[in-house]
Amino acid sequence: IESYGMTEAAHQMASNRLPPGQRKPGSVGAAAGPDVAVMAPDGRLLDAGETGEIVIRGPNVTAGYEKNPDANASAFAHGWFHTGDQGVLDEDGYLRVTGRLKEIINRGGEKISPLEVDGVLMDHPAVAQVVSFAMPHDKLGEEVAAAVVLREGQSASESDIRGFASTRLADFKVPRKVLILDEIPKGATGKLQRIGLAAKLGLG
Repeated sequence: IESYGMTEAAHQMASNRLPPGQRKPGSVGAAAGPDVAVMAPDGRLLDAGETGEIVIRGPNVTAGYEKNPDANASAFAHGWFHTGDQGVLDEDGYLRVTGRLKEIINRGGEKISPLEVDGVLMDHPAVAQVVSFAMPHDKLGEEVAAAVVLREGQSASESDIRGFASTRLADFKVPRKVLILDEIPKGATGKLQRIGLAAKLGLG
C-alpha cells in the first residue's frame, strides 16, 4: 500500500486506502492525518490537477529544526511546511508525487541547506567558488557533495576541504564527496544549478 511520509511529520502523511476504501495506483494516497496541499511559488494553494510544491501542516508536523535557521526559513512559510517535493492532487484528494523542487538536501530525513555548506566552504582560504548539491545514495536517498574551484595559485585536496568543513559543520552536513574542478558546469541560462548537477558530474 503506497504512502507518503517524512521525518518532519510522520511515516504516513498520505496513504492509499485498504478495502473497502479506494486505492489509486500511481498515487501515494489521500491525506492521513495532516493537511496536505499543493502550493504555487507565490503561496497560493492550487486546485486539483495543478502541479506545484507539496506542503503539509498539522499537529504531527515538526515546529522546526534545532539550531538551523537557514533550513527553517526555507522550509516553513505561509503557515505550511514546504516538503520540497513536487506533486498534484486529483479531484478526490489523492496525491501523486512528480519530482523534487527544492535545493534542500534530504539526507535520510535530515534537511541540509546547501547555502549553509557553501558558506562554510567559501571560508577555506584556497576556495574561490563552490556549489553544494545532492548526490544519490542507496540507503539515505541523498548525500551532500560539493564542486569547488580553487583560487589561482592555491592548492587543496578533497581531504583538506572535507577536514576544514568538519570543524564547522555537523558530521551529517559535511560533503561526502568534493570535486575540485577548473570550472563548475552551468545551466542553459548561465547560472549555477544544483538540481541535476550530480548527474552532470558523473555522480548521479
